[in-house]
Amino acid sequence: MAKALFGHVVAPAELRVVEENAVLRAKVRRLEQELLELRAQRDAAIAHELLSLAGDNAEPALA
Repeated sequence: MAKALFGHVVAPAELRVVEENAVLRAKVRRLEQELLELRAQRDAAIAHELLSLAGDNAEPALA
């Protein structure tokens, strides 16, 4: 009954795995955010390059 009140007793090896999992998940979140930022920078650079290639006579695509 004590285990039911206090929850499952976790072995030290399991705690290490849980902590490592949390660290890895945080790292994945940071890398995903960095990837989004890099993609946004790349897209902005491509758009800028396309606009500079079009020059002053750029017209809307559906005009």
